[in-house]
Parts: sequence; structure tokens; C-alpha cells
Amino acid sequence: MPHIHDKIDFTVEVFVVFRNKVLLRKHDKYKKWLGVGGHIELDEDPNEAAIREVKEEVGLDVKLDDSLVETKQENETRELIPPYFLNRHKISGSHEHNALVYFATSNADKISEAIEEEKSEECKWFTKEEIIANKELASNIRFYALKALGKLSSLN
Repeated sequence: MPHIHDKIDFTVEVFVVFRNKVLLRKHDKYKKWLGVGGHIELDEDPNEAAIREVKEEVGLDVKLDDSLVETKQENETRELIPPYFLNRHKISGSHEHNALVYFATSNADKISEAIEEEKSEECKWFTKEEIIANKELASNIRFYALKALGKLSSLN
């Protein structure tokens, strides 16, 4: 999706856990291992964007970890699942992203055909040991992946 604003966009990044592995994808443009994610569109909330991006990029249906939500709905207010982490990072020139980092589980580990224009070239399920040993991972990605595994490995 194109950028919504010249200076800054809001994005989601999802660390999907299946059993004792976490899914990472190699970003097609930047050639870096990241969680699955992308831009939050104007007509959706961050939770909807997180679920949509995972489905578009890797074809998985996921359940966002909602253990940080105390209440589900009250009157006209729908509580959103909060991200575990937030970061702001430069993309190019003066453009930046505010990323909302979510954890999610999947009932399957088979990466299916995603929407062609969203499809990632390389995706892989990593164990804790592989995350620790992988020297290509940025320190924040390693940290998020290990935290997601620690939180969600026993749940599926």
C-alpha cells in the first residue's frame, strides 16, 4: 500500500507463533528479517490491519494475543488489543514509520499462497535456538521474536 502521509505512517508488525516456532519474513525491498506486517489503512483499526496483513502476506489466519485486554466491550466502546511494543524508525529520507508490534498464534504452520502483490519472497519458522544463533537479525527483531516465543509457545 502507498504511504498515507509524506512524513510518517502507522504500521503493524506481527510475530506469529505456532507451537515452538516464530514466523519471520525477509522484507523484499530491505532484505531484512522482520515480523509480518505493513501499513494501517485509513478504514481500519490496528487490530484489523495486523490480521489482514498476515493473511495477505503469508495466507495465515491468526488470533492476536489479547491477554493485555482487561475488558472486551462496554457500551459503544470496543477495547482494542494493545501492541506489546511500539517503535519509530526511519524508512527513507524524511519518511518514518510508527510500528505497533503484536504477538499472535496460528493453528497452522503451512504458508499458503498470499495475494500476489503482497507475497514475500522468503518466510521461515524459527525456533528459539535459531533466533539466538541468527546473526542477520536486528537486535529488536531478535528481542521481539524471543518475547513472542516465551509468551505464546505453550498456547498452541
